[in-house]
Amino acid sequence: MTKKKFDFGAQAFKNVLGFTVQHWRKQPMRIVAIATLALLSAFADILTPLFSGRLVDALAAGSHGGAARAQAWHDAVTAFGVLIALGLGATLLRQFVFRNIIVLTLRMMSEIAANAFFRVQRFSTDWHANSFAGSTVRKITRGMWALDLLNDTLLIALLPSLVMLGGATLLLGLHWPLMGIVVGVGSLLYVTVTVALSLGYVAPAARLGNLWDTRMGGALADAVTCNAVVKAFGAETREEVRLDRVIAKWRKRTRRTWTRGTTNGGVQGGMLVLMQTAMLGAALWLWMNDEASVGDITFALTMFFMLQGYLREVGMHVRNLQRSVNDMEELVLLEREPLGIDDRPGARPIDIRHGEIRFEHVTFNYGKQPRPLYSDFSMRVAPGERIGLVGHSGSGKTTFIKLIQRLYDVNDGRILIDGQNIADVEQASLRRQIAIVQQEPLLFHRSLAENIAYAKPGATQADIERAARQASAHEFISALPHGYDTLVGERGVKLSGGERQRVAIARAFLADAPILILDEATSSLDSESEVLIQQAMERLMIGRTTLVVAHRLSTVRALDRLLVLDRGRIVEEGSHEKLIRLDNGLYRRLFERQALELARGLLNDGAAEAASRKDEAIEDDSTLLAGE
Repeated sequence: MTKKKFDFGAQAFKNVLGFTVQHWRKQPMRIVAIATLALLSAFADILTPLFSGRLVDALAAGSHGGAARAQAWHDAVTAFGVLIALGLGATLLRQFVFRNIIVLTLRMMSEIAANAFFRVQRFSTDWHANSFAGSTVRKITRGMWALDLLNDTLLIALLPSLVMLGGATLLLGLHWPLMGIVVGVGSLLYVTVTVALSLGYVAPAARLGNLWDTRMGGALADAVTCNAVVKAFGAETREEVRLDRVIAKWRKRTRRTWTRGTTNGGVQGGMLVLMQTAMLGAALWLWMNDEASVGDITFALTMFFMLQGYLREVGMHVRNLQRSVNDMEELVLLEREPLGIDDRPGARPIDIRHGEIRFEHVTFNYGKQPRPLYSDFSMRVAPGERIGLVGHSGSGKTTFIKLIQRLYDVNDGRILIDGQNIADVEQASLRRQIAIVQQEPLLFHRSLAENIAYAKPGATQADIERAARQASAHEFISALPHGYDTLVGERGVKLSGGERQRVAIARAFLADAPILILDEATSSLDSESEVLIQQAMERLMIGRTTLVVAHRLSTVRALDRLLVLDRGRIVEEGSHEKLIRLDNGLYRRLFERQALELARGLLNDGAAEAASRKDEAIEDDSTLLAGE
């Protein structure tokens, strides 16, 4: 066991316990009530061996007969009554403890789940791009349920156990200092060794086991989410082999954790045997020297058996504590993860009425990239203007859109919408006033009506249907067996690409936002769907400041102005007619290349059709000749 591993384990305990205490402070009276009731219950257990010894002494005194028998009977009945009262009192106290801890834990679990969800939703786009959804869910759910075990362990298990050990040491020490020393030193040594083994020996292995448990959850979620791709390539066996490798790692790490836990339990069992030997030996020595009566020996033996149970449970509680800390560790780290983009203090809602967008001397680079994508970049989009963003992949088109949504903060300069710096306003209010239709629109596994109404909570059915008609979606929705109540599947997999796009456009119509973003909205559709969606988008652009990102240049020909980007710079600007006339212009080269590819495609299709007709004619002639 190295010092580094011990320190690392101790830091995890510190982080998790600090996190837990922080949530305890939100219910202080309940914590006080639970601790007080648990301590009173432990105190009842401490007194039980004492009155058991008095009962035996009374019975022994009464066995001699004579006048002492009546007093012995009175003492025995008194001790018996106290024992019954202690048993009933401890039981009732524990019931009150359990009822209070149920309320405490459920409130804490609910709050922690809500806080984790709050943070995950607000983490940066980069964080989500680099995290498995399945792994994130696993961290949260595993941490929530570990909290249940942690609260039980600390408040109704470890705390009373430690009080019991301390009380037993004190009570035995008052009767026989030797017995007090044996119990005190033995208990302290037992707890110290147990904690040291848990922190430095078991915890590091458990941490690795949890890491691979998280990875296994992520691998499962990844394969299940992309099942359509797996089926498309007949790759079921390949994915099973890939998962087997992850499971093998998880099995190896988990086996090591469980083996170390078993070894830890064996060490604790051996220490209990040594303590049992020392206590029984001390009791026999005291009896042999007439320093203890039969009742005293009963008191000592009863105390030992109770101590043995508590010490055995202390070992189990420490193991449970270590396990719950390891299970909560990733959740606590998630809670400490800084939000990618946070609202500034005093941020106010943005008020967009016209939709003017200005970039003023903006410099931006991703993460630790040495060269900025945008450097001293300035431009203006007039209210209601329809702008097309054109350029090679990596030219900065998508980044331009993300900066307007404030999915990233600029390194220098500022972005203004209607004269308001978007860095100073509430992000949610900004994004509510920007409607976006993406290349691959994401839909919730909810009804079509709920997906369309997501842009405007509280929208009526009439509002939803009106938006669907404007988006050319009402006809296909009405033809479905359940109409607007149809569930679309995870990410909308039950719908075709064109249908998902029309639902996304309907959502944008319903949002009725002053700024509209169309991000490659028709790049992967068939001709018929593209025509319908193009018509819907033209209706959607009316009266709105519109930014269109497109690889298909045919979709931007009718826009007011085109910006041709190259490595974060505007290299050409103007209408389609103006840019197509520029000799050696980037836009002209891109347009001509696409036109040439389209012409080749049409020629190939025509040649294929002619060849097919020729083959059909030859087959017909062969049939006639055979008939003659």
